[in-house]
Amino acid sequence: MTTRATRTPRRRTVVALAVILSILAAFVVRLVDIQVVKADEHVAQSLEFISKGTAIPGQRGSITDADGAVLAESVNVYDAQLSPQVIRLLEEDEKNPPALPWAEASTRIAEIMGLDAEKLRADVAAALAANPDSQYLPLVKGLSTEKYIELRDLKISSYLTMKPREVRVYPNGAVAGNLLGFLDGAGTAQAGIEKMDEKCLAPTDGEESYRTGKNGVVIPGSESRVDAVDGGAVQLTINSDLQWYMQQMIAEEAQTQGAKGGTVTVVEVATGKIRAAAEWPTMDPNDLDASSSDTWGSKLFTYPFEPGSTFKAVTAAAIMENAGVTMTSPTVSASSKEKFDNGAVINDAFVHPTFQYTLAGALIDSSNVALSKFGTMVSPDVRYDYLQRFGVGTRTVDFPDEAAGLLHPTSEWDNQSLYTTTFGQYFTVTAPQLAGAYQAIANGGEKIGLSLIESCTTPDGEVVAPEAPAHDQIIKPETAADLTRMLENVAVQGGNAERIQVPGYRVTSKTGTAQIPDGNGGYKAGVYYTSMVGFAPVDDPQYVVVVTLDEPTRVTSSAATASAFQKAMTQTMKTYRVMPSSTPMDALLPKFE
Repeated sequence: MTTRATRTPRRRTVVALAVILSILAAFVVRLVDIQVVKADEHVAQSLEFISKGTAIPGQRGSITDADGAVLAESVNVYDAQLSPQVIRLLEEDEKNPPALPWAEASTRIAEIMGLDAEKLRADVAAALAANPDSQYLPLVKGLSTEKYIELRDLKISSYLTMKPREVRVYPNGAVAGNLLGFLDGAGTAQAGIEKMDEKCLAPTDGEESYRTGKNGVVIPGSESRVDAVDGGAVQLTINSDLQWYMQQMIAEEAQTQGAKGGTVTVVEVATGKIRAAAEWPTMDPNDLDASSSDTWGSKLFTYPFEPGSTFKAVTAAAIMENAGVTMTSPTVSASSKEKFDNGAVINDAFVHPTFQYTLAGALIDSSNVALSKFGTMVSPDVRYDYLQRFGVGTRTVDFPDEAAGLLHPTSEWDNQSLYTTTFGQYFTVTAPQLAGAYQAIANGGEKIGLSLIESCTTPDGEVVAPEAPAHDQIIKPETAADLTRMLENVAVQGGNAERIQVPGYRVTSKTGTAQIPDGNGGYKAGVYYTSMVGFAPVDDPQYVVVVTLDEPTRVTSSAATASAFQKAMTQTMKTYRVMPSSTPMDALLPKFE
């Protein structure tokens, strides 16, 4: 029999052993967790403490025009600074004086950097007087590579430091500035092509890494390097020489007309390529602060407006193909102001007696009343379909923040808009959409999607073209031919005939005058957004030109754009050396009184 005195020490021993085993079990479980279950995680954490890495920045790709002229590129610049303390120590070392004494070195530095040598020496002396151990005195930021090499060759790197950094430069300044866009201080694309084709332009940074042991000593064999991959080069469809001319011209014309702004768009008929997209006011992406922030984008792509009479040609196409209407018949009776059965009132821009208008005549005189009567020969759904075919409501090139325009469904057309949609009101377009609509007419009814980017060339030389633009036969070739003939008669017989003549070339044209919303559901009084569109030569259409002016005050009608249109079309013909017209025009009789 075990006595109580004997059982008590044994029980204590068992309890102590159980506690010890529990503790050992906990250690074993923890050890397994650390070395087996979470081994990778803990190894990674340990490597974080001994691994060091330095990013190797890649260089952003360039942007060029259609001929390879550089419009945007990234270059290295250098920020220079001095260490006054090191200068002092070198000058005080009588046993080992510097090869280039500070008196001479400061003179050379000042010459290269464009500084005053006396002031430079005084600044160093002042820094040392304030703190004999001063190690930082900034000099000049943004030194070029040429300046860097000159300074490097002085062999004074012990106290002259030049830190490199990448900057984006635009060699042609404001030429295509609104198209190109810009980067922020961190190098992030903010607008324009820079943002639109970020995928091609952006580099992929590399890394140089190593591991350190005790006291930060690099562990031999631990070094590794992943090289950076530079961005690709984007080539645009823009002709920079033509772009430069158009920007200068539209700036002059807009200011002459007292307008708030203006744009010029040039599109190649056979390809849909945008050859110029000029606007004023513009901005220089090298110096954003020199212009207002509201000019940092591209109004040409982002500002939708009611196209007005320029879209009467689309109404004409719809009724010619769906109501059996021809250029010369039937005629409609139209006065300068009429009230329709549904209560809508439509006015022409000029007072005239009742005319018997042909379709051609309605376009030549730009009669709203006549187009209202012609347009309602087909259903609203048919006209809606044709507006969509010609590009209303569809973005053109997916430019950043590009407007698609507004096209209300026919269920929202009221008594007035039933008629106003026949002559370009109650829907909106952008200048490129307008150019695209006339490209289709000029191209025999085949609409080709517009393009602004030609290609992306990768760092290894592979040329990657964007997806081919859509080709759609939106109207019959014979319809396009009749529209072309009528639009040429507009150019020759219309009110702007003398002002838009391009010597040697047969030209089409159509003007538009849009009311401007006042932000309160109405329109501004007495001011308009005016436009003119056309293509040439009529006998072999090559280029479409669109000109717009925002609120011209000298001439408030679309006639304000006549001079700019004539200059733009003339320069386009010269730039591309387009052969002059070789066949005569075929005139049409516009109306019968």
